[in-house]
Amino acid sequence: MYDNLVYQDVSKLLISDIKHNHLPGAVLFSGPDASGKLTAALETARILSCTGQNRGSWQCTCYSCMQQKALTYSNLAVMGPRDCFLEIAAARKVFIDSCRQKASYINASRYLFLRSIRKLTIRFSAILWNGENNINKISALLEEINDDLQKLDFPRELPEGEELEKICDNLVTNSRKLESDYMYNTIPISQIRNMETWANIKTDEGKKTIIIENAEKMLSSVRNALLKILEEPPADCIFILTSSNKNAILPTVLSRVRAYNFKLRNSDEQKQVISRVFHTPEFQGNVSDYLLTFLPVSPDVIKQQAKIFYSGIINREIVNMEAIVKNCDSFKPKKILQLFLKDLIDFQKNLLKTPAGCQVSACACDKIRICYDNINSYNQNVRAALETLFRDLSALNVRNELIISKTGLA
Repeated sequence: MYDNLVYQDVSKLLISDIKHNHLPGAVLFSGPDASGKLTAALETARILSCTGQNRGSWQCTCYSCMQQKALTYSNLAVMGPRDCFLEIAAARKVFIDSCRQKASYINASRYLFLRSIRKLTIRFSAILWNGENNINKISALLEEINDDLQKLDFPRELPEGEELEKICDNLVTNSRKLESDYMYNTIPISQIRNMETWANIKTDEGKKTIIIENAEKMLSSVRNALLKILEEPPADCIFILTSSNKNAILPTVLSRVRAYNFKLRNSDEQKQVISRVFHTPEFQGNVSDYLLTFLPVSPDVIKQQAKIFYSGIINREIVNMEAIVKNCDSFKPKKILQLFLKDLIDFQKNLLKTPAGCQVSACACDKIRICYDNINSYNQNVRAALETLFRDLSALNVRNELIISKTGLA
């Protein structure tokens, strides 16, 4: 059990609770980013549905395990926002490299690539998206992605050379579009209601698992709807919530789940994970840093563009917003926008040296948060949102008659 969850002692507790039938109907996996929470959640779903003799073995070939490993199991639902694109791009590199080198781990890298994409597409299940306005556009894009996935799926013989790379590149491009254009920043209440309807439908295929990622990002109306389900969970269902910020989850939700805490892996352990999963032993850094190397725009370029933006505020000069958006590849995937806005926050940290500066800094951070929400939650045009942010921060600077030290841009 949990063969793929490495350097996490919590796996021992999960194994014990499963073997002794002590696992409750609702659990929370909490811990830092890239600590294996989703891996553990998917493995828990597979183990609970396993009908093989050696229950929970990754090598099990029972029907449910094969479907779970492929992430095509009908009794599995995954909800919640997630940055999937970087993992997909990293998995694509491993897969292509293994095919070129005819490496011994081709099958493992093949699984990695297929699963990385399905971690995204499973969130767009018709079960959850029933009634959504964009369902026709999403369905057309999903159909194209699934057609390409079938060309790479087991037990089919893999295409070779340029044909294989073309299929993989198309999958990466369409996955990026699916995530950037249609992934919600928070779970809509309509999806919670659709999930509740599905969870209450009886099935002969065993226990249903509902995974809700980034549970701390749910709006109050969604949390209230989820609370009602957790109070009286449907029979033969288990809810697995994940969070990188346990303190942001309401106490009423925490009281209805059992928490399993994941630790931050140390530098050596992270290096081993990168080597084992992505076969890049030479990389020096953590898992999150490694995935950032697959952004279509490097973090250094993003920081440079944020510096241009912020310098315009300091010097009271107009900046070329169109060029910033273009140089940041239209801020797709959304991780680029997150890094850009984080850089803006970092640049004005020198304001924290005085009480008055702290107040201005807090106001600036609030404006930046509103900008992010307007883009991600309300689908405002990125350029328009950044132009509004530029005006707001410029007005804040002028109103407080503060000349912000350029050392913040060093």
